[in-house]
Amino acid sequence: MAGFDYDLFVIGAGSGGVRASRIAASHGAKVAVAEEFRVGGTCVIRGCVPKKLLVYASHFAHSLHDAPTYGWTIEGQSFDWAKLRDFVASDVDRLERAYTSTLDSNKVEHFHERATVAGPNTVRLASGREISAKVILIAVGAWPVLPDFAGVEHCITSNEVFNLPELPKRVVIQGAGYIALEFAGVFNALGSQVTVVNRSDKILRGYDHDLTDRLLPILQARGIEFGFNRPIRAVEKQADGSLLVHGGEGEPIVADVVLVATGRRPKTDGLGLENVGIALGRNGEVPVDAYNQSACPSIYAVGDVTDRVQLTPVAIREGHAFADTVFGAMPRTTAYDHIPSAVFTQPPIAAVGLTEAEARANYREIKVFKSDFRPMQNMFSDVAERGYYKLVVDGATDRVLGVHMLSPDAPEILQAAAIAVKAGLTKAQFDATVALHPSMAEELVLMR
Repeated sequence: MAGFDYDLFVIGAGSGGVRASRIAASHGAKVAVAEEFRVGGTCVIRGCVPKKLLVYASHFAHSLHDAPTYGWTIEGQSFDWAKLRDFVASDVDRLERAYTSTLDSNKVEHFHERATVAGPNTVRLASGREISAKVILIAVGAWPVLPDFAGVEHCITSNEVFNLPELPKRVVIQGAGYIALEFAGVFNALGSQVTVVNRSDKILRGYDHDLTDRLLPILQARGIEFGFNRPIRAVEKQADGSLLVHGGEGEPIVADVVLVATGRRPKTDGLGLENVGIALGRNGEVPVDAYNQSACPSIYAVGDVTDRVQLTPVAIREGHAFADTVFGAMPRTTAYDHIPSAVFTQPPIAAVGLTEAEARANYREIKVFKSDFRPMQNMFSDVAERGYYKLVVDGATDRVLGVHMLSPDAPEILQAAAIAVKAGLTKAQFDATVALHPSMAEELVLMR
């Protein structure tokens, strides 16, 4: 190690940092990782995993509503927020232990304190100890952005939502991205009155407009209110503890909880990167090359802190590729095309590849195939929600460029479709595949 304490020191024990640590150690490197909060990072501790558990729990509200049509009589229905909250917290504890065990089993030393960069090969722990490393990896993730308005201190972010002492009766959510709409669906299903306010009149930027145009009225029909072109200007705390939300035209909105979900920013403040000549990007990100190397040759970065694609599976891929490249003598990069994504709204949407608008901007001729259907499971509901699938196809080669889905279980179905898009399969090959009947997935091979 030429006098270094470690071959690799990782700052941040989230999904990307843990994967990089484990793989580097498997290649024979001596590795340490520092985490100032909890091992597991945003996704495991305060992000996609606990949020998905809340989504699953909220689905029971719809199932119970439809139960009589299925022939079930369920008496004495009630919901206990504290029980759900505590169960989710216990599962987060379980996952943290699993991630910590992964580090231990791979002989990765971990420090439960904040670490910053003190030099090209030096990190400084919050305790004051300085540690040297041949290579430093930044994997600190991102952090919720709070707008600047009066009373913002009365608001919460997605970080705090899992620890609410009780289920709020009235919730105002600012933002119309995936975090905002997923929590809107959860609170709405659990019985809260939900109002979503947004600075524009669009939801889920980046997704195909056909999907979002169909999703919005479904959410409204479920009881979620939307205030477009109405960003929050101020929040006042009232004598009874409630919050008065001022935004745009109209009367103020009374709420018990105001959740701000207006985006996430790389968590690089105070990290000390200026000590090694790394100039941060416009959003505070660490600029890196295709091999995750920064402007300082001994310092690399992966995951949300690079602000390339803020998705947990991407961070994991980047961490693995980094470790193989630097410590395994197997140079690898991460491909950012054909990344599937989903929004766990109710119902959810899922997509991979180009939207119709993107395809029209990049290809001379495209063909679009659509399926508008009522899912069989919705026949038991008194709400006539419809599913919608869409294939975007290159007119010259017949290659499927994008798959876009709005339906129950769309994310579970999309993964297989993403393999097909990644492999460059054609519409004819989709059509040649025998349908699996009766299922929603069969719509993917029946569009003509």
